[in-house]
Amino acid sequence: MAVKKLKPTTPGQRFRVVSMFETITTSTPEKSLLSPKKRSGGRNATGRMTIRNIGGGHKQRYRTIDFKRDKFGVEGTVKTIEYDPNRSARIALVYYTDGEKRYIVAPTGLEVGQTIFSGKDASPEVGNSLYLSEIPLGTIIHNIELHPGQGAKMARSAGAYAQLAAKDGKFAVIKLPSSEMRLVLLTCMASIGTVSNSDHALTRQGKAGANRWAGRRPRVRGVAMNPVDHPMGGGEGKKSGGHPRSRNGIPAKGYKTRSPKKSSSKYIIERRKK
Repeated sequence: MAVKKLKPTTPGQRFRVVSMFETITTSTPEKSLLSPKKRSGGRNATGRMTIRNIGGGHKQRYRTIDFKRDKFGVEGTVKTIEYDPNRSARIALVYYTDGEKRYIVAPTGLEVGQTIFSGKDASPEVGNSLYLSEIPLGTIIHNIELHPGQGAKMARSAGAYAQLAAKDGKFAVIKLPSSEMRLVLLTCMASIGTVSNSDHALTRQGKAGANRWAGRRPRVRGVAMNPVDHPMGGGEGKKSGGHPRSRNGIPAKGYKTRSPKKSSSKYIIERRKK
C-alpha cells in the first residue's frame, strides 16, 4: 500500500499526502451489512455539549464487522477489498459456502478470490483465524481476543500486529504493538498476519477542512486561554503556562493514569516501554 504526495496546485494540496487506494476493488458496500450511524455533535441527552471539538463531518454508515470469526469449519471466499470510513484498516467482504456474507478486517496480503477458514482445523495462513493454542510460536497475529468468545479487542488498527512469544500452561504470552508483554488464555481467537494499510501513518490532512470532513472541530490551545478556562492559560503576551496538563489538571507527560488496583494487571508480564 502506497501513498502519494499531491502537487501544490492550491494551498490545501501543498502538504497533502493521501493513500493510493490501489488495493480497493469496489466503491459500493454490501447493503445487508450496513447500519445507520448517528452523530451526537458532542451533546448529551439534554442537548448540552459535554465533549468539545466534535461536530459536522461527512455522513457515514457503519459496516458490521465480524470480530468473533465464529464460522468454524465453513469455507469463505474473499469477494472484495473495501474502504471503511469507520476505521484506518481496509475491510474484506467474505462470502461463505452456506450463503452468509460477512465483513472482516483485511490483513496485508489478503486478495480477492482467496479462501479463508476459522477454527481448529484452519492452517496458520494469512486471513485465517485460530485459537491461540493452535498457532505456532513466533507467528505474527492481529485481531486478538481478551476473553474467549468476546470478539477481537487488540491489534485492530492499520498496520498493527502482535507476536505469539510463548505458551505457559493455559496462557499464551503475547508481545503487543506497544511492546507490552501480556498473558491471554489459549482458548482465545486470533487472526494470522498484519492489519492492512500500514502506510496510514504517513498520510497528512493538508488543510483544516479535512479535519472538519472527519467530524473534528477546531481545538483551542490551552496557553491561548485565560487562567479561568485552563491551567496553562494567562500570562502577558505569548508567555506559555507551566507544566503541560489537560483542561481538568491531569499532567500530559509521564503521569500514570492506569489504576494500580486494576484486576487485569496480573496478566501483564512487562509494561510498555516509554
